[in-house]
Amino acid sequence: MLDPYFQKAAGRKLKALRNWAYWKLIEGNVVNDADGLLFTCEEERILAREPFRPYRPKRELVVGLGVEAPPLFTPTMRQSFLAKCPELQNQPYILFLSRIHEKKGVDLLIAAYAKLIYNTVKVNTGKFSVGSMPVDETVIPEITRKNLPKLVIAGPGLETPYGVQMQKLVSESAELKNAVFFPGMLTGDAKWGAFYGCEAFILPSHQENFGIAVVEALACGKPVLISNQVNIWREIEKEGAGLIATDTPAGTFTLLNVWQQLSEDEKLKIIMKTKITYEKHFEIISIVDRLLKAVSY
Repeated sequence: MLDPYFQKAAGRKLKALRNWAYWKLIEGNVVNDADGLLFTCEEERILAREPFRPYRPKRELVVGLGVEAPPLFTPTMRQSFLAKCPELQNQPYILFLSRIHEKKGVDLLIAAYAKLIYNTVKVNTGKFSVGSMPVDETVIPEITRKNLPKLVIAGPGLETPYGVQMQKLVSESAELKNAVFFPGMLTGDAKWGAFYGCEAFILPSHQENFGIAVVEALACGKPVLISNQVNIWREIEKEGAGLIATDTPAGTFTLLNVWQQLSEDEKLKIIMKTKITYEKHFEIISIVDRLLKAVSY
């Protein structure tokens, strides 16, 4: 509730009013009377200061949020994932793994990916359209289009109106339908197979309190391409474990395009920082240590 998104997002006016009343009657006293507030990341601490007044916590402590390490890779994981996406046998791909929801920026992702495939996009399908993305006349090198990794958009929500629209957007494009895949929700070996097999993980979300899937990707040794609305972006940018951009059409395209233009050596440098970032900021044992120090002052 302390994230300003929930007070500013369109369509939440009544809920925002409810939250304001709850703050005035109850939560404001709880927050301001507490000995300290614990946050999962620096951005969360900063954003918590915005939505309500008076906001006067005695202490603000960033302790992190521990995410369990993934199981070690096994061939069964890859086989389980390929059973869901057989078209990706021996194919590089970029992975999106989250809810298929407008908040997650899936429409931005599809439009940005389409722009990498061809220069001017004119695929219109109602409210959500690739053509709604501002497209300049920048010429994308032919080698980029030929070597472009596939795009996997995995997660629940395919049956929702938004999910159906995203699938229609892809199916009606001759170029996209052979490059973008929707395997649905992935769990167990299939999920870890998707993580371990991807070239990079992407999440152009409009708001993300933490981003557990982002951390899971780091723990699997995968670079993350995320918007600056994913609250752990500061930690990732500081450690150099991925790319950060705005949650806009231009920003999402930048994530994909910059990653695609990096040399193999440049990509390797980022890859080498992924697990280090996980261990330093998100591994359970490191979080426990910070939490104990915070509550033992």
